[in-house]
Amino acid sequence: MIAANDIKKGTMIKLDGELYIVVDYQHLTPGNKPALIQAKLKSMRVGNVITNRFRSTERVEDVYLDHREVEYLYNDGENYCFMDSASLEQVFVTKEILGDAVNYMPHNCRVRLTFYEGRPVAIELPSSVALKVTETDPGVKGDTVTNVFKPATLETGVVVKVPLFTNTGDVIKVDTRTGEFLSRA
Repeated sequence: MIAANDIKKGTMIKLDGELYIVVDYQHLTPGNKPALIQAKLKSMRVGNVITNRFRSTERVEDVYLDHREVEYLYNDGENYCFMDSASLEQVFVTKEILGDAVNYMPHNCRVRLTFYEGRPVAIELPSSVALKVTETDPGVKGDTVTNVFKPATLETGVVVKVPLFTNTGDVIKVDTRTGEFLSRA
């Protein structure tokens, strides 16, 4: 058990028998009343976000999480296969758990999987990845204007906005948190 004051963004807690991750929190001190912690919690089972208030003296059940470095191998249609780098064990993860992360996972990329009671519950990507452009309008010599963008489809199927000078076959760096073009790789 941890004190409600120790709740931070990214903390995993158990509330009413269900697993939640803290998406956002705020410390409130309403006038002469006792302090409160207002937290936005995302359900790891359903994916919905709820808001809950805790008294600062309240205690919440934290959970033990196991983090493992894994390598993405392939997608079999329904599940994504990862290999544990230490034990070489293969782990299958559903698309529901991965969410938007599948858009930024080229084959053989290394990610960090979070496990709770032996089953995967969350994924952590590197802050940026290098992906190959598979389809975009051709660039023209002299297209070097900095704030003009065009859509490009990457090797994972995601479409991002890239500068005009980017061509099919180029490898670019993409921010995995925002999905924005960073630079050529």
